[in-house]
Amino acid sequence: MDSIYFFGNIVVSFSVLILLCNAPSEAQLSPSFYSSTCPNALTTIRTSIRQAVSRERRMAASLIRLHFHDCFVQGCDASILLDETPSIQSEKTVLPNVNSVRGFEVIEAAKREVEKICPGVVSCADILAVAARDASAAVGGPSWNVNLGRRDSTTARGSVAKTDLPSPFSNLSTLISAFANKGLSARDMVALSGSHTLGQSQCFLFRNRIYSNGTDIDAGFASTRRRQCPSNSGDSNLAALDSVTPNSFDNNYFKNLMQRKGLLQTDQVLFSGGSTDSIVSEYSRNPRTFLSDFGNSMIKMGDIEPLTGQNGIIRRICSAIN
Repeated sequence: MDSIYFFGNIVVSFSVLILLCNAPSEAQLSPSFYSSTCPNALTTIRTSIRQAVSRERRMAASLIRLHFHDCFVQGCDASILLDETPSIQSEKTVLPNVNSVRGFEVIEAAKREVEKICPGVVSCADILAVAARDASAAVGGPSWNVNLGRRDSTTARGSVAKTDLPSPFSNLSTLISAFANKGLSARDMVALSGSHTLGQSQCFLFRNRIYSNGTDIDAGFASTRRRQCPSNSGDSNLAALDSVTPNSFDNNYFKNLMQRKGLLQTDQVLFSGGSTDSIVSEYSRNPRTFLSDFGNSMIKMGDIEPLTGQNGIIRRICSAIN
């Protein structure tokens, strides 16, 4: 599944590229962190990510979501990439992530390429952040200057993933609280949810919604979705989160919500008579505002509790401690 339960001056070019020029965060992160120690790092990562997305367009959504699921559990420290060991409780194997989060091999491939030119310099946490940006740009979405200088954790916290990652069945107030706990506003939450313009979700996560006969779902949309999601089978069957332009990064996701065609409960609650209705409506009318806000919110999310300085390590393989 590819859903998420994720300052500077902004110039939006004709090609919908957003350049965000921001000052270093309080954690001493900076877009120029590797300018002297590994000047070709970003180009190398971008090439690797573009190749992966070219092979499978869906991977763009997966990489954005992977960064989100990393940052919401003990900060943006690549803890989500660690495999299970006797001393590490992997986040990969817990319910919000198991058989759901994907793209690990793409990050490892990018890491291998970076290690060839700058061994032991660039963190897996930074590669995750850069990969999310490059994945967005690769499918026509915004780009932004990624703050860099994160270091990698030596631990993972599967138990925290269970509590801190929002459930796809959450109501609006629960979602707002979950994002507020990470320093993100309701507007950030709606902007980041807009990444559901890409990707797919598994049947068991939206089955109750499409069979509810509720007033918050378009009847024709529900009927169409039932064809690939039977009431008592097909749990892993996939459906696009944005059925209109599922492989393009645009604002159709918000237009869908206004037509009661949100696939997940956590999509539709953003436009259901609550406090975020006006934001959804604004983004549906103003795609450039959405793209700009999305970039800014990704920067804010990427600054959640990073390990810097002497904290953490630089892993040589992202799935294991050195």
